[in-house]
Amino acid sequence: MDIQVVREMCTGCGECEQACPFGQIAVVDQKAKILDSCVSCGACRDVCQPGAIDLSPFLDNENPSPDAYRDIFVFAELREGELRECSLELLGEGRRLADKLHQELAAVVFGDDPSGLCRPLISHGADRVYMVDDANLGFYRTETYTALLTAIVTRYRPSILLLSATTTGRDLAPRLAARLGTGLTADCTSLEIEEETGVLLQNLPAWGGKMMAEIKTPDHRPQMATVRPHVMRKQEPDPDREGEVIEIPVQINPRGIPVKRLKVVKEEQPTTSIEQAEIVVAGGRGLQGPEQFAIIEELADVLGAAVGASRAAVDEGWTSHLCQVGQTGKTVRPKIYVACGISGAIQHCIGMEGSGTIVAINKDREAPIMRIADYALVGDLFQIVPALIQAVRTKRRRN
Repeated sequence: MDIQVVREMCTGCGECEQACPFGQIAVVDQKAKILDSCVSCGACRDVCQPGAIDLSPFLDNENPSPDAYRDIFVFAELREGELRECSLELLGEGRRLADKLHQELAAVVFGDDPSGLCRPLISHGADRVYMVDDANLGFYRTETYTALLTAIVTRYRPSILLLSATTTGRDLAPRLAARLGTGLTADCTSLEIEEETGVLLQNLPAWGGKMMAEIKTPDHRPQMATVRPHVMRKQEPDPDREGEVIEIPVQINPRGIPVKRLKVVKEEQPTTSIEQAEIVVAGGRGLQGPEQFAIIEELADVLGAAVGASRAAVDEGWTSHLCQVGQTGKTVRPKIYVACGISGAIQHCIGMEGSGTIVAINKDREAPIMRIADYALVGDLFQIVPALIQAVRTKRRRN
């Protein structure tokens, strides 16, 4: 991608110089000048009020040639220097799609010394890893990550780019899609390849979960999607798998980073992570109040389970949003999911229907949750749950 400055329009304001995260633009004789090591990230264009930055499209999005774009890229997300589980899940899905297209799968990872993470990315399915190592990438910043990923995508031209629908992915993906001039489908629950065209089919619930939408991007590249965590299964690592690591050298200019981290304030996490738990006990509106929610926590405690909740319970303030399961919360796949006083709206079921065994406790035998439950207990949860707690405790004493 060639970036040029229209000198007649440039006012020499210096906004582009300040915005460039790589220090590759300078104001000389009151006019902006692009330097030789420009990576074509487009950050300068975004801040140029007079419109003096001419960003000639490296990706010919009007009439893309299928031969110009190839391979699947997965953005590998880190948290505190560690690979997130959802990125490994996405690699497994990317591997399946790449094999179907007879193409290669690449992972892209940014961080402060992420070299030790390349081997796990390869063992989980990547053929190549594009790594950017810089001390300024130790934690996520929207502008810097967008600039870097834009530069990599415009240089290597993947046909498909996948990100996890985490807080980071949901922030990064729209900014990136706008910068690249392509489409984006958010919060997908399944992906497929159209047999006739090789186009990516992106599926997600729509209209409050009443239907499944199938979206495709036939005319623009890359095809971009974010995928909900824990709806895909990661593949078993292959320690003997070989792959290539490509380190992309950059020198990030601190002047081009508008956000500085002063400190990290961590929200108190539940004792057991709901996304990793083998058993989840969830409560809904049927608990009638925050005081009664304590019996859910008690049942979870005796079972060694994580506490979950429906959106209704979270909206009422009965428990933390970190416990919310469903379309606007977290997706879980425990071995056992116990739903107490949850009617089973489709938005909730989307987040837990992949559970191994579903136990539903509800006085309404016609509640939607009862239709997907493996075990449906019809009755008053304020009688059934305490009885379950007592039964578990009695069994443990005997053992």
